[in-house]
Amino acid sequence: MEQKISKEEYNEYVEQITPTYNTWKNCLNAFWIGGTICIIGEVIFSLFHNRLGFSEIDSASFESIFLILFSVILTGLNAYNHLAKLGGAGALVPITGFANSVAAPAIEYQKEGQVFGIGVKIFTIAGPVILYGIFTSWILGLIYYAGGLFGWW
Repeated sequence: MEQKISKEEYNEYVEQITPTYNTWKNCLNAFWIGGTICIIGEVIFSLFHNRLGFSEIDSASFESIFLILFSVILTGLNAYNHLAKLGGAGALVPITGFANSVAAPAIEYQKEGQVFGIGVKIFTIAGPVILYGIFTSWILGLIYYAGGLFGWW
């Protein structure tokens, strides 16, 4: 026997189970967590460029390497998930979030082996980003090339 509920009861039920979010709080958390990640990156860059005398290009490379390393370590310690939950896009948009999206599936599926675990699952989340990034850059490269041929720029 089916129980029928009225529209009002259904709407009440939906309001009860729908999570509520504080947009201003979420924006503030994304701002300070993303800003902190950027400050850490700038400290790493300054350390290599100003203190150790590396060129700007080399310092930027070391900055990226260390931010990725820290992100993967935090992912392995299951701390980056908490940071991403709190900071939202502030933690997921920088390079650290991309490193987390590659490392998390690899860590999760490592028990299934090198090939069928890590090899198959490592790009579950990052794979489409890489694929469409390469495809888009290829299309834009063709447009740029055609523009050069026809003298558009």
